[in-house]
Amino acid sequence: MKNEIETRDGLLTGIRILDLSAYIAGPCACSLLADMGAEVIKIEPPAGDALRQYPSTLAAEARAFLGVNRSKRGLVIDLKKPAGLAVLKRLVANTDVLVHNFRPPVPPRLGIDYAALRAVKPELIYCSLTGYGETGPLAQRAGYDQVLQCIAGICTFQGLGRGAPEIVYGSLVDSYAGALLSNAICAALYHRQRTGQGQALGVSLLGAALAMQATRLVWADNEPREVGRDMRSGGITGIHPCAQNTHIYLSANTPHFWQALCAHLGTTVLAANPDYDTVRKRAARADEIVPVIRAALQKHSATEWEEIFGEDVPCGAVRAIEDMFDHPQVLHEGHIARMTHPNVGNYRAFAGAFRFSAAPNPPAFAAPAQGQHSAEILAELGYSADEIARLRADGVI
Repeated sequence: MKNEIETRDGLLTGIRILDLSAYIAGPCACSLLADMGAEVIKIEPPAGDALRQYPSTLAAEARAFLGVNRSKRGLVIDLKKPAGLAVLKRLVANTDVLVHNFRPPVPPRLGIDYAALRAVKPELIYCSLTGYGETGPLAQRAGYDQVLQCIAGICTFQGLGRGAPEIVYGSLVDSYAGALLSNAICAALYHRQRTGQGQALGVSLLGAALAMQATRLVWADNEPREVGRDMRSGGITGIHPCAQNTHIYLSANTPHFWQALCAHLGTTVLAANPDYDTVRKRAARADEIVPVIRAALQKHSATEWEEIFGEDVPCGAVRAIEDMFDHPQVLHEGHIARMTHPNVGNYRAFAGAFRFSAAPNPPAFAAPAQGQHSAEILAELGYSADEIARLRADGVI
């Protein structure tokens, strides 16, 4: 019977990726590549990915682990044992990409640094996901999403620079680092196709956090340190209360959208006022405009305003994430799929964000239970049933 990988087809079909990473950023990158058809093998130590132990109201498995490890097969290897390292090297010989998020001293200690694995597979694309980079004064530190948010200035801007700094929840630095890493891997695969050369590449959470700040990370010569860097356009663009204790986000920066907003709200007197005819003027006079806008918004709920504004005004009612499972546009785009997990059972989850005309979207499948496919993968590598049983008895897999 064909396994889940053999029934999938996509732009990266035929590419094998070993995912040795834990937590969110590295696994996220590998799932994005799995969404494009790559075969991804999730390799965990006997203790498992630490993300499995994170708090979760889903009893059988951590919700976050399921979310960032879709469409992978699972293999447990104890890399601290020589037989475990031998299993990994046999896998590497038949692999295109390896991803890890160990701190710089760990791979050489385990015998899985780039030099060691390049000797096994010269064309290997070897990817390091670090907190701060592989060299430099902070290279030895563990990096975490919210730590980097604080260091890179994201939390200061989230607090509007006036009140206490605020964390942005949702692992946005991790997720963006994962997107950057998947992009870099695709570029390295293209380079290898042209040249036949493998390579080592690195992405850091620090680099991802700074890339997210690129619109603010500009400092002209002779500018003072304390200079306005936020690009938010003032009180009109933002979240506003509506009727029935609902909220809506409005974006009306262009003249066309500003005029349309005022027309739908019945506040055409604002649109006709030359003191408010540019986004900069409106930002400067937000204290005058916002109360009028908010009073008008009390006529309807947020979802009712969505219908009223239609395509005329960019907006979005503030929703709970649970609403996304049945949102008509989400379903139309195929972003949610039903999956089956050996411990969790049936569940619905994010299924991918890509669409290509030259290849179908491979069907997503559930994140693996710990070591779910260990025997299957080793058999594919040529290990006999007795050898697999011995490795399992010795705690190698």
